[in-house]
Amino acid sequence: MKALIPAAGLGTRFLPATKAQPKEMLLVVDRPVIQYVVEEGLASAADEVVIINSHSKKAIEDHFTPDPELVATLRARGKDAYADEVERVGNMNVSYVYQEEALGLGHAIHCAAEKTGDEPFYVLLGDVIVPDNKMLPRMQEVSDAHGGASVIAVMPVPDDQVHRFGIIAGSEVSENVWKVDSLVEKPALEDAPSNLAVFGRYLLSPRVMELLATVKAGVGGEIQLTDALDEVLKEEEMYALVIDPSDGFDTGTVASWLETNNILFQRKNS
Repeated sequence: MKALIPAAGLGTRFLPATKAQPKEMLLVVDRPVIQYVVEEGLASAADEVVIINSHSKKAIEDHFTPDPELVATLRARGKDAYADEVERVGNMNVSYVYQEEALGLGHAIHCAAEKTGDEPFYVLLGDVIVPDNKMLPRMQEVSDAHGGASVIAVMPVPDDQVHRFGIIAGSEVSENVWKVDSLVEKPALEDAPSNLAVFGRYLLSPRVMELLATVKAGVGGEIQLTDALDEVLKEEEMYALVIDPSDGFDTGTVASWLETNNILFQRKNS
């Protein structure tokens, strides 16, 4: 089972900082954003993390590549703790596939089709972090309880934020678990079927990957994951795990990245 991390985007919201540095490499307290996400993937049932990268983002690959020369230099200077961490990160089980064109999230995920084969797979959006690494195991439990169904993480959002997110329609079947009937992309508040927004963590059946090969491009020529999820709902059940807002953090805008840094720094030093 693979954990896929789409990371080929341009990071335009952080320009000019991301002209030379991928947004996934921006620091959150003591490590890059993408390291949190990789560690979360490796703490799950996945046996490998696959980063869907752009050829222009070599810094991501450099971060997870062993560097024995740097390790030796650090040890010679008595900085063993730093050497241990550099060595640990360099030995993480990470591989790469490449999205040659920016054609949407669905297209990025399908670039890893050969990696996932006919198995379920996780998708972890690269600008969302879950520091305690417990969300994916909880999603796996929901999937196991419902015959291997796809599971998405959702989070309650305030009414004035509903229009910014994909929102689920469905009904609660047990505590913090909903059966999903449909997904509504960025609805007006009066049209929203709930206040539960898709959060950026997915456990998806192999059928979703198959459907991504046939989904038609939408606005801007992009292939969207939401369209494949809409199609799979016609064939399979899907569930949503409702998470607490304190369990996960968005780093996709300058404001949310700063807020996440402040919260996690306080947690680390409390």
